[in-house]
Amino acid sequence: MGNADFVYPSTNEYRQCAHPVTVPPPQPFFKSFKNSLKETFFPDDPLRQFKNKTPSRKFFLGLQYFLPILEWGPRYTFQFLKSDLISGITIASLAIPQGISYAKLANLPPILGLYSSFIPPLIYAMMGSSRDLAVGTVAVASLLISSMLGDEVNAAENPTLYLHLAFTATFFAGLLQASLGLLRLGFIVDFLSHATIVGFMGGAATVVILQQLKGILGLQHFTQSTDIISVLRSVFSQIHEWRWESAVLGAVFLFFLLLSRYFSKRRPKFFWISAMAPLTTVILGSLLVYLTHAEKHGVDVIGNLKKGLNPPSFGDFVFTSPYLTTAVKTGMITGIIALAEGIAVGRSFAMFKHYNIDGNKEMVAIGTMNIVGSCFSCYLTTGPFSRSAVNFNAGCKTAMSNVVMAIAVMFTLLFLTPLFHYTPLVVLSAIIISAMLGLIDYEAAIHLWKVDKFDFVVCMGAYVGVVFASVEVGLVIAVAISVLRLLLFVARPKTFVLGNLPNSTIYRSVEQYPATKDVPGILILQIDAPIYFANSSYLRERISRWIDEEEDKLKSTGETSLQYIIFNMSAVGNIDTSGISMLEEVKKITDRRGLKLVLANPGAEVMKKLNKSKFIETIGKEWIYLTVGEAVEACNYKLHTGKPDATNEDSQPWNNV
Repeated sequence: MGNADFVYPSTNEYRQCAHPVTVPPPQPFFKSFKNSLKETFFPDDPLRQFKNKTPSRKFFLGLQYFLPILEWGPRYTFQFLKSDLISGITIASLAIPQGISYAKLANLPPILGLYSSFIPPLIYAMMGSSRDLAVGTVAVASLLISSMLGDEVNAAENPTLYLHLAFTATFFAGLLQASLGLLRLGFIVDFLSHATIVGFMGGAATVVILQQLKGILGLQHFTQSTDIISVLRSVFSQIHEWRWESAVLGAVFLFFLLLSRYFSKRRPKFFWISAMAPLTTVILGSLLVYLTHAEKHGVDVIGNLKKGLNPPSFGDFVFTSPYLTTAVKTGMITGIIALAEGIAVGRSFAMFKHYNIDGNKEMVAIGTMNIVGSCFSCYLTTGPFSRSAVNFNAGCKTAMSNVVMAIAVMFTLLFLTPLFHYTPLVVLSAIIISAMLGLIDYEAAIHLWKVDKFDFVVCMGAYVGVVFASVEVGLVIAVAISVLRLLLFVARPKTFVLGNLPNSTIYRSVEQYPATKDVPGILILQIDAPIYFANSSYLRERISRWIDEEEDKLKSTGETSLQYIIFNMSAVGNIDTSGISMLEEVKKITDRRGLKLVLANPGAEVMKKLNKSKFIETIGKEWIYLTVGEAVEACNYKLHTGKPDATNEDSQPWNNV
């Protein structure tokens, strides 16, 4: 379009070939409101399966929705059991040493790590929709609990209150998680972007590794702060207290763990070597300490672990001031982080096996297992990546692998806990460091830098905040930067000039397609976002600038003067009253300059509001077109026939609204 030899059709031809832009038929308010609510909270339409079913069938489907085990349980086969048995035993060998290690990281009794690997997996196996998620404690949540509760209560001076606060925080975390799922508010978790999680997890992993220097070096006194400055000051101010026996032992076991992981990565069929390595180090370390009496030479050991299953703890919750506020805050923050990690891990492995998981259902399952777990001496659990990866690689078929793991942990609690008496703490530190190194995803950070610099800034903001300030500060920085970016997307939407691709009626961005040609006398602008109160002022100013720049360019080149401004509205999904006011102001500006404002391809919601606000009458329904191509044809026709205003019957009827 826009070539000098273009043959312009007559008005009668326009009447026959042009397509009208229509206003959608009005809908009752309550029907429209219902549809909006459905799209917001039920985009997956979970009630679809209940349509045209008998009451008894609806009841059973409802049970299946909240207890997926009723769906896959009847179809369970012996072949599935064999696979899940192998997977469950494999992840149990990882869960036992990791559980003890992460409980120590949270400044909780080591036995709580085993308690938390017994009851929560049983609950998840019944309610979870992921086949691959292996439930257990995680390092980041453990660090958060240690950091946030430690600011209020010293775990060494008042261990009972600290323990009860951990149960209370877990209860509130589960309550929040289940509520988000039941109220269909899972989209709140999406505010933790991929870049935020990469930076936050990397920073938390760095902090956890630094914290393990206490165990590796055999230090008795260590800072409660988590920032790198405080940790390094604490380490190097106690050089005279470093224990070489502990350091050598830790270095040897860490080397063994990293070597086993490297070998398993190079040869995936030997994944079990990496999975069994932590338990192997616990066994070897315990034997070494027992045979050499290393506990008498500066190597700290776990000591006695209480024998027996989880004792009830629902009477230990703390609901009194000033500790209630701390417990609620800790529960909310750790709950959101655990939820984001668990759902992200579940979706990742579901994608590999080509099935879908329900995010809201997962929230209910994870929340319920934490509520129940908090009543039976468990602290916060979710689906950690390392354990789920082992479960996936071991060939699990269903969530029954969690049941097998729980049974193995139950057997350990009943009969094997005395065997951990001589387990050196330095081995637990080596296990944690080995696991945390896998969370520092520098390749993802490099990818963010290459693809999106702003995402890289978000990632590094989270990382630097966690490492140099605190876990909470890093999380706040990352979320704040992410929300700022979201606001910038809304408040500063993209607008760009469109040009005509040669020998076609296609119009695209002149920046993306340099071969496009300008259409003489016409400026085509695309607004690439909904028009709201937050961006209406910016769009008015930016559109005025586009017009000024186009007129200056035409004056300098001596080309045809500007006559028409076409807005391509295809990307404008919605508009509010501020946006309509902005269009009215732009209409006045163009009228004063002797220009004509034209709209192309406004959507249904936009047309509905423009019609109700009488803007269609203001602009003239003959100046609204279905496509940019039709708008350009009409404008070119008027330019070349000397009819700039479609005010008479002969020039307007092809496009009645």
